[in-house]
Amino acid sequence: MEFSPVLPGQAGIETAANGGCGAAVCVDRFDVAGLSDGGLRSRLGLLGEAESQLEALKAQTMAEMARRHDTAGAKKMAREVLRSSPSKAHHDVKAAERLAGLSATSEALASGEVPADHARLIARASSEGPIDERELVEAAKTQTYDELAKTVKRQQHELLGDDGQSIHDRRKQKRSARLFQNGDTGMYVLNAEFDPITGNHIAGALADKERELWRAEDPKNRRTHQQRAADALAELILHPEKGRAAGIALVLVADYDATRRELANARISDGTPLPASELVKLACEADIFPAVFNARTQDLWLGRRRRCASDAQRIALMVRDKACVGCGADANRSFAHHIEHWKNGGKTDYSNLVTVCNDCHGDIHDRHYQVEHDRRTGEHRVVPPPEAFPDTGTDTWRPRHINSVRLN
Repeated sequence: MEFSPVLPGQAGIETAANGGCGAAVCVDRFDVAGLSDGGLRSRLGLLGEAESQLEALKAQTMAEMARRHDTAGAKKMAREVLRSSPSKAHHDVKAAERLAGLSATSEALASGEVPADHARLIARASSEGPIDERELVEAAKTQTYDELAKTVKRQQHELLGDDGQSIHDRRKQKRSARLFQNGDTGMYVLNAEFDPITGNHIAGALADKERELWRAEDPKNRRTHQQRAADALAELILHPEKGRAAGIALVLVADYDATRRELANARISDGTPLPASELVKLACEADIFPAVFNARTQDLWLGRRRRCASDAQRIALMVRDKACVGCGADANRSFAHHIEHWKNGGKTDYSNLVTVCNDCHGDIHDRHYQVEHDRRTGEHRVVPPPEAFPDTGTDTWRPRHINSVRLN
């Protein structure tokens, strides 16, 4: 990497083709305070390309070190040279070794066509079973990380040919939990990983308990979201005699195949595929709500009779939206928002509600963000007001097939 001072008038890109710095990423000092919003967006796009190229170079270097010596030697080098934590060194080296066997992904990363996180997601999926690498790379060029994650899940489910059972079993085997005391603060830290079914179940129970605590709070002296989540978890563990909050802990979804007269495409409400055998096991549990309902028989249209969404509406919204329509946050920890605001006469009807997290809810009410509906896909999204980015022009990042990039 080359660092050089900025000369008057320099603010573009130089590549090997036009006499730039060759096959490297060159970063020059530049005062971004003078850039317009469009200039900042363009700058950020270039930085994204540079990060991808640097990540590719780092992965190639680590993979070569592991090839010459072994994985342990590459991890040791990462800890010593990059001063990485043992955990980060482990993840970086494993990702590098996986990428070494994925030529299409490595090429797209090196050219800046896909972000580093997207490449790591494809690499991790390759270690779990068969993938169609080129299909995933093409998806990674245009999709957000969350969209690509869903594409990966869908492809894995289709290619394994066992209704996703092997992936589910593998995830259950990888479950872990660790409770330790932070030596610096004296606080205890709980770190845990669960398979999607267990995790969704826990998230639902925790969210219901948080809502119960929120309703019992003094509106003038509320806890922070993080404090309430910690108190809810502590109460569920330490005071089980108080009982779980009333609500739905886990929503299971399945399509009905009228021809075969059987359920198909079983999944959790966030879209995670579910083996049919697991659906059968779970459907009989008391705190599981199978999302099989007829809109005509459910109380999904409440009009002005009540302001807050009903349980039936929350379930229907979880199935439809899957997550916060603004940022993709867990639907369990989100709210039902009136598209046409309640204070303006909006009704508490299914068609006038969307799932949004606390932050996106604040954006809508306090910063004039809007909810848009794509009639073609049926999906909703939260978009900023036009004045937020007044001069976007054509500066939105478009990947370019180049060998190097200079940031001036």
